[in-house]
Amino acid sequence: MSPAASEAKSGGALAHLRVLDLSRVLAGPWASQLLADLGAEVIKVERPGCGDDTRGWGPPWLADGDGQATREAAYFLCTNRNKRSLTVDITRPEGQEIVRQLARDADVLIENFKVGGLAAYGLDQHSLRTLNPKLVYCSITGFGQHGPYAARAGYDFLIQGMGGLMSVTGTADGEPGAGPQKVGVALTDILTGLYAGNAVLAALAHRDRDGYRSADGQHIDLALLDVQIACLANQAMNYLVSGTAPKRMGNAHPNIVPYQDFPTADGDMILAIGNDGQFARFCTVAGRPEWAGDERFASNAARVRHRRELIPLLRQTTVLRTTREWIAALEKAAVPCGPINDLAAVFADPQVQARGMRLDMAHANGGSAPQVANPIHLSATPVEYRKAPPTLGEDTAAVLRELGHSDTRIAALRQAGIV
Repeated sequence: MSPAASEAKSGGALAHLRVLDLSRVLAGPWASQLLADLGAEVIKVERPGCGDDTRGWGPPWLADGDGQATREAAYFLCTNRNKRSLTVDITRPEGQEIVRQLARDADVLIENFKVGGLAAYGLDQHSLRTLNPKLVYCSITGFGQHGPYAARAGYDFLIQGMGGLMSVTGTADGEPGAGPQKVGVALTDILTGLYAGNAVLAALAHRDRDGYRSADGQHIDLALLDVQIACLANQAMNYLVSGTAPKRMGNAHPNIVPYQDFPTADGDMILAIGNDGQFARFCTVAGRPEWAGDERFASNAARVRHRRELIPLLRQTTVLRTTREWIAALEKAAVPCGPINDLAAVFADPQVQARGMRLDMAHANGGSAPQVANPIHLSATPVEYRKAPPTLGEDTAAVLRELGHSDTRIAALRQAGIV
């Protein structure tokens, strides 16, 4: 992709929108990247000199055109494409005025400061929505805008524990390696970003129901803790219905059997058998058709009750063939199964390659920035990859010129450390 192409005007579904992104790390940037992928213009506001915390969260570091490591961390690259980087010191009055200028014409603002953190700078939702009543202002915090924990900082790992996810994740009590376990990615942050994107689009739909900007925007209050609890799904409902708190079960499922990993002759595989017909077909492939007629195993409810008897029998059988042999045989019988891939195997998988889940974008440092593709496939307004994750302040001068600042004024702002 050429530099000119990277700056091309979007034809995406949200190309008419401008988003001001004052968030950092993951949840907020994930939401704004989603909007950017769908065509919105996103201006990422960063601190001069250091920028988003995740820029320094390496190694690994992106290589430049000569193969030398830059100071662009892989973490930052995962959630900041299709954005423009503007450095502004919002603690200074001149910096605050620049943000206000941008907010006057913005459709959306996303921030993840502590509760009340932006009020000190006159950049809180009340101040900016008075300036621009059409603004959709999305605040992401650990615990929300009210409640006894509202003033606390919230982090993904902390929320996975407080929100119950770690109580149902990890090896079962009484087995080797038992104990709470976090998920291998910052899942709460990512889910919060997805909820934020949905909430922003809902608020915009309300604002624009009778025509573009026909009604006022609104404030969105999103909390990591709320999102984590909402995403406990069947596990939360199991507790609410039964009154019994679910326990860690390793890779097993509380309501479906067999639905977990099993050892094979050369590794492991997953069986995800969701109904009795699939179980009967598995039994035939495994050479044990009698299991499907055994009253202990004939229905899923019976298999859940007799889990401790069935699982050892299955394990004794699955070790007799390799993972590849099992998958080939079970796929022919329409029994859901699959390997447990590392990331090298994931990106080498022909299905993943066919879906284009890995791409490369020309980066401003002269190298190429690998990216994981957006999984949304829209037929009329497809996701566009217009601009690699920006270097710090890459677009500062261009954005300020658009606001009417002269080159002399921009130079003075730089000299003063404001941008």
